[in-house]
Amino acid sequence: MSSCLIRGHNVMKGYYKKPEATAEAFKGTSWFHTGDLGRKDEEGYIYIVDRVKDMIIRGGFNVYPREIEEVLMTHPAVSLAAVIGILHEQHGEEIKAFVIPVEGETVSAEDIILWSRDQMAAYKYPRIVEIRASLPMTATGKILKKELKSEAVSV
Repeated sequence: MSSCLIRGHNVMKGYYKKPEATAEAFKGTSWFHTGDLGRKDEEGYIYIVDRVKDMIIRGGFNVYPREIEEVLMTHPAVSLAAVIGILHEQHGEEIKAFVIPVEGETVSAEDIILWSRDQMAAYKYPRIVEIRASLPMTATGKILKKELKSEAVSV
């Protein structure tokens, strides 16, 4: 994954009355740093896959929540998953997953943790899993991770 940069006549000149934010977004160049992370496939198509600010830094390793969510969604008993970073005394941040089971399925937090350990790198799998009936969402169906973070506690 790489940071997405753009420039051109159609790109903004800066944030209105926010010179510090503008300087941060352009980093002294003519390229606008979007805050998106993307990848390019072998045919040249570009995909936006995550946001820089949505990254978790666990013990010095960068972990992208969307990557963890995509793996969790392959578990046969998982209907929906959301991943956030919560403060951790030793690692800086720890990975916490919120999981909604498939209707009619029963799965425990421990089941998800053990399964994840086999599916992901040691620094990526969630050590904390909360099974839920629902997740806070916008009217368009986007998970409100800010609400999940405000509910979460440090470990």
